[in-house]
Amino acid sequence: DIDIDIPIVTVAFYPREGAKVGDVALFEKVRTIQQKINGIDNVAKTTLKGAHKAQYNVQVDMGKLSAYHLSLGQIMKAIQSVAVDVPDVKGRTKNDKLVIFGVKNAIENVSDVGNVIVAQYMGSPIYLKDVATVTDGIDFQNFQSAFIEMKNEDNATRMREQKKQITLTVAKLAGTNAVFVADDVVEMLKEHEHELAEAGIGYLVTRNYGHRANEAVNELMHHLIITIVIIAVMLIFALGWKESIIVTFTVPAILAITLFVAYMTGQTINRITLFAFLLSLGLLVDAAIIVIENIHRHLHSHGVDNRTMEELLVEATDEIGAPTNVATLAIILTMVPMAFVGGMMGSFMKPIPYNVPVALVASLFVAYIFTPYLSLKLLKKPEHHHHHKKKKHKKDLEGEGEKS
Repeated sequence: DIDIDIPIVTVAFYPREGAKVGDVALFEKVRTIQQKINGIDNVAKTTLKGAHKAQYNVQVDMGKLSAYHLSLGQIMKAIQSVAVDVPDVKGRTKNDKLVIFGVKNAIENVSDVGNVIVAQYMGSPIYLKDVATVTDGIDFQNFQSAFIEMKNEDNATRMREQKKQITLTVAKLAGTNAVFVADDVVEMLKEHEHELAEAGIGYLVTRNYGHRANEAVNELMHHLIITIVIIAVMLIFALGWKESIIVTFTVPAILAITLFVAYMTGQTINRITLFAFLLSLGLLVDAAIIVIENIHRHLHSHGVDNRTMEELLVEATDEIGAPTNVATLAIILTMVPMAFVGGMMGSFMKPIPYNVPVALVASLFVAYIFTPYLSLKLLKKPEHHHHHKKKKHKKDLEGEGEKS
């Protein structure tokens, strides 16, 4: 799962060309959007980077400070005590209504800063404005240039330098669906697109892990369909169309069992998990093909007329059980060393040594249970033996008639 400190969506906000949007105005507008995104379900936290916030500059008069027997430490402590930034807290009522709790900041303008009490002198309060001059300003940051890729009406791409930019990052709660959270964030941005345009502000989604995860799932389904079609076509020519249907069914059945086990054990679906499925995709049908091929051989062998389908299916499946188990176990053991990789790489690769063995064990389960059952329902013993005996008996009777 994606860590809570890693954003799944990042959005760059910038003044549109020709629009006169100040640093503080840009921040205030983006801050409003940030607060609304905080209210989206399963959003863990949002941050703003590169923002030029409004700030108050305090210029202390050292002469007055000495006259009141105060130190700079007292001034700083007094200001910090009222400049606490408490993040919003989300909660829900009994009716499942979302409620966002926020603490109002004690400082809203220059006057509030000047009226901060820093000490007591002769029974009277000493205000910050008595020992310092407070003015409006913006915070100072290291300058960094950002380049945004823009497209004109002719769909021609060009790069322009965008010095005034704020990046909004959105992280999701652990265990939640990145696709849904990212879609909700993008939908929220579209709802306020007209409002931002009127303020002369544009935005660009620079990262969308939810979209990438959705593409990865679609790619898995694409490869899954290709694999099933190839297997089905090959088996139609090699064994028959009924055998092809049986083996084709095993692929989605195996993946369904693997996903169910992963869900029950707290595993999440991410790009590494999907890679594990793609890695094992060619191995999943091996056991089913071996079983159905041996069943096909037994059904078409001599001396099966006096035996029931159940007996033939059990014998055919049991005959190749041991070698199939050993072959599958050998493949599983090749994945075991990957489970002992430590550090960040170990955490990153963990889904592979977990999901591939689970998928292979599920393939054995499907091959030994579902494949014989479907064979019992779909396949039949060929009638050529019985037909051959009837034909031979008829010829014998005709020969005896001619002799008589």
